[in-house]
Amino acid sequence: MSTQFKGFSTRAIHVGQEPDPETGAVGVPIHPTSTYAQEEIGKHKGYEYARVSNPTRTRLEQNLASLEGGTSAHVFASGMAAVTALCNFMKSGDHLICGSNVYGGVPRLFNQVMAHYGLEFSYVDTSDVKNVEKAMRKNTKYVWIETPTNPLMVLTDIAAVAKVTHAGGAELVVDNTFMSPYFQQPISLGADIVMHSTTKFLNGHSDGLGGVMVCTKPEQAEKFAFIQKAAGAIMSPFECWLVLRGVKTLAVRMETHDKSGRIVADFLKNSKKVKKVLYPGLPEHPQYELAKRQMTGFGAMITFDLGSQDNANKMLRKVRVCTLGESLGGVETLISHPATMTHAALGEEGRKEIGLTDGMVRISVGVEDVEDIIADLEQALAAV
Repeated sequence: MSTQFKGFSTRAIHVGQEPDPETGAVGVPIHPTSTYAQEEIGKHKGYEYARVSNPTRTRLEQNLASLEGGTSAHVFASGMAAVTALCNFMKSGDHLICGSNVYGGVPRLFNQVMAHYGLEFSYVDTSDVKNVEKAMRKNTKYVWIETPTNPLMVLTDIAAVAKVTHAGGAELVVDNTFMSPYFQQPISLGADIVMHSTTKFLNGHSDGLGGVMVCTKPEQAEKFAFIQKAAGAIMSPFECWLVLRGVKTLAVRMETHDKSGRIVADFLKNSKKVKKVLYPGLPEHPQYELAKRQMTGFGAMITFDLGSQDNANKMLRKVRVCTLGESLGGVETLISHPATMTHAALGEEGRKEIGLTDGMVRISVGVEDVEDIIADLEQALAAV
């Protein structure tokens, strides 16, 4: 991690983003190469084969490690490829504790793929640290939390869970996708590894797919680098460049997301068509105080309940400024129906267990003029 710059925005713009030494180009060069010329046997310039390493990828990994306060970062072709890489650290008989209402793709991977290899998984409500403590076993290797959760916006006390995790001899992994390193710094609160879907706020423009694992220990870095080399699910040079381009404006984007997110949450709270609003920035959120303590902003993610899937569909058919689709964290406002999109894999019973209803709609508030976002939501809600 570079200690040259203290400020977050300065690091986002400059760490790993130094001018090209050959040409002085301010933009990081994209290196679309599969291999590298070597001077003689065993003598090269630090790069041998593109699956192992690439200069554009190196730049991005330096940048993201700095932003999260880690010692190294390792980027993958998607967020789920990054999660899979972590699973490859485990061996048959190892146990992982996972939050019970995380992004639906994570338990799908754990239960339908990784469980076939003898890995064991337990799901608990990590918002109560006692649940984590009770679930710990001698063979527990990792505790996986997402805070706030997708899409129920439930927070977990990172510092408290870190203490319990470490006392049990395990490592804490935090999915920090919703908040970004701008609003939440899990490593400073005790996390051992931080994960992001770079597809979301880090990229910020809905035009690139990727994932990252940020480490705090040399042995983690060695393992992730080996998995990148051995399994090959690495981020392409162009995708790396897209994220490097995106993080330059991360701070200013997150400030706008947060400012508009608060306004939209208040609007939805006061709408007679909305049954419930889930947003940690509202004082009535049960973990509002934890949100203020653990995060430096409340962000762009809001979930609200319209009472039924029919009502949700009536509204979602009418949006014009908001874009109906999967994903989040783009400059455009993205709106989705978790029960049939991101969390369809949980099944009806699985969604019922965590309190995810068919009437819930999730919105990722973009950076458009907030008056236009509000007007669009108002006209769409009129259909309910």
